[in-house]
Amino acid sequence: MGGMARPLRIEYPGAAYHVMARGNQGGPIFKDDRDRKRFLETLAEACAKTGWQIDAYVLMGNHYHLLVATPGGNLVAGMKWLQGTYTQRYNRRHQIFGHLFQGRYKAVVVDAQDANYLQVVSTYIHLNPARSGLVGPGEALKRYRWSSYPWYLSPQCPVWLRREVVLGSLGLRPGDRRGYAAYLEGRVLELGREAGREACERSWQAIRRGWYLGNESFLEKLEGGLARAIAGRRRESHQRAARERQDTAAAERLLRAGLKTLGLTEAQLAKLAKGAPEKVALAWWLRGRTTVTLRWVGERLGMGHYTRVTQAVGRMRRKPARKLAALARKLSALAEKETPEPPALP
Repeated sequence: MGGMARPLRIEYPGAAYHVMARGNQGGPIFKDDRDRKRFLETLAEACAKTGWQIDAYVLMGNHYHLLVATPGGNLVAGMKWLQGTYTQRYNRRHQIFGHLFQGRYKAVVVDAQDANYLQVVSTYIHLNPARSGLVGPGEALKRYRWSSYPWYLSPQCPVWLRREVVLGSLGLRPGDRRGYAAYLEGRVLELGREAGREACERSWQAIRRGWYLGNESFLEKLEGGLARAIAGRRRESHQRAARERQDTAAAERLLRAGLKTLGLTEAQLAKLAKGAPEKVALAWWLRGRTTVTLRWVGERLGMGHYTRVTQAVGRMRRKPARKLAALARKLSALAEKETPEPPALP
């Protein structure tokens, strides 16, 4: 494993990452379970906006870990939204100001084509509560609620959590809950023995210290990508333009579904006043479910200046009038199911 000082973010369609972020100056990023639930809700929104799939996660006291797949090659944009939005929500709730997270988040690129590396990262993430003493001696690891591990043992899980990749990395069938429990609880027992713990820690050094996790051929591909990124910004601008086109296409699909739900045609939408309740609700809906700009929403819905979109979103986030609330309920019914509560303890 090679080390790099403050490496460029490497992004490409289908990339996978181990992401970790700590609280500012080592401080907490979750004060209670309500904060943890809010973070998972925000993560669900980020996945809906970006197309991410989460293969594993754990929320600790002053940091979190994610194993995230990015089909759209959009880690940076998604992380900016995720951490910025959660910080705003955390600060608003606790009536504080300033940075919540410490500097840059760490993102280790993982070779998603090699099952061994996916298994190493997912196990590292799921064992964090045991390593940190949040699960006591003799206690089952599944008793720690704020991890994706309990979902691996549940018949259902959030739509943004993908379990089959990690299970497959261990040679397990999708839905093999008993097999995964036997594997992971066995690793907990290993951690309880000095020799086992030392072996685990050695296998995890690359996760903590490196910037990638993969074999030599994977490194060569990454270094080739770095060279192209450093060679010129033109390629980056082309990638940004391509992502913007993808975002616009997603917003168009969502708008068509929203119009159908509200019983409107494009022609009828165009005839409505700039501040019509239907336009206000649709603006809120599009901004909440996509990454398109305020300007795009304002122009596409015929609302005039983009500040009208800002005002519309504000109206919906406060206490909307009865008609707006009814429109919001109709549109929200289109959304993927909300983040459910973590499985109850047995």
